Amino acid sequence: MTTSGRISQSAFDGSRLRVILLLDLYEGAQEQFLDAYEHMRNKVASVPGHISDQLCQSIENPSQWLITSEWESAPPFLAWVNSEEHVETVRPMHSCVRDTRSMRYSILRETRPGRPLTPEAAKAGLQAAARVGDGVARHALTFTVKPGSESKVAELLAGYKSPRAQVDDTTRLCRTSLFMHGNRVVRAVEVEGDLLAALRHVARQPEVRAVEEAINPYLEQDRDLTDPESARVFFTRAALPAVHHVMAGSPEPAGLRRHALYYPALAGRGMDLARFLAHQDEAAADEPDSPVYASTVFQRDDIVVRLVDVIGELDRDPLAALGVKGPGKAAELGRLLDGAAIGVEGALDSERNLNRLLAHADMLPITDRSSAES
Repeated sequence: MTTSGRISQSAFDGSRLRVILLLDLYEGAQEQFLDAYEHMRNKVASVPGHISDQLCQSIENPSQWLITSEWESAPPFLAWVNSEEHVETVRPMHSCVRDTRSMRYSILRETRPGRPLTPEAAKAGLQAAARVGDGVARHALTFTVKPGSESKVAELLAGYKSPRAQVDDTTRLCRTSLFMHGNRVVRAVEVEGDLLAALRHVARQPEVRAVEEAINPYLEQDRDLTDPESARVFFTRAALPAVHHVMAGSPEPAGLRRHALYYPALAGRGMDLARFLAHQDEAAADEPDSPVYASTVFQRDDIVVRLVDVIGELDRDPLAALGVKGPGKAAELGRLLDGAAIGVEGALDSERNLNRLLAHADMLPITDRSSAES
């Protein structure tokens, strides 16, 4: 289990997960929503890692509903919620729901009246310790553009005016980092306060709407952001959740550079790859000479992106930059990667192959803007 106080976010601490979904229904849509929920409930009941769920209706406002579910841990939930099966399963609910809000919590403590437990049993499936973060939520979106349009898309994404950083009294957009790898775009955001409020704020800004409209012809996945259903499906499929964040315990050094590394996983091994990188970065955070000051791992299906703030150049210490310091770790990473996709044949047991992987994984920076610049 993850216990380091330097980890502010992790899907890999082994604790059970509580998911809360708040819904505001359209008037008169209650029965239609119940039918859609029954369909969803039957599907989710067979999903590995799912323990239970409850559907609740407000006693004060009949349009306000609540779905809570419990999972054995975060990884099986993330695998389900990011799947195409989930997208199709919840689609019938969309016409019933005016607004939704999803929240995910690791279970830290629990009380079971009348069921005394041994200390060991009481700790089973619980987050080991409270995480102390920096008040920043992290999220990313990823999508692909038509081959041959990469330079035009990069130009459009680099040239727009930054939106206003202050969302409201409690929420502020801190940083937006945008990278490309071939025809794949990754946009990572850091938000102080309410992540959903910040994402909605950004989506409403005229300068952002203009650039999103400008890149529409180049996207491989068609979308119409003026149509709520089309926008919802696009952003659901584009979501690239942060599954782990760790920062060194020392004060932030001068001269940090932000890089994004793209790791194409073997089919079905994306979560294993993200877990491996998370554990490697956790260990590196305790090493005073590590050039990696902070790391965030994002993962969806077999897409894994590692955002790192590094002292100096990446090739100063390729093993640390790739997250493979330690005996046998490069070989372990190699067993989780799609070697054909990264142009590396054979095991990652040579300096040549490690440098080739680093050169391939290092994503092209498009823009990196902090709130001080906006």
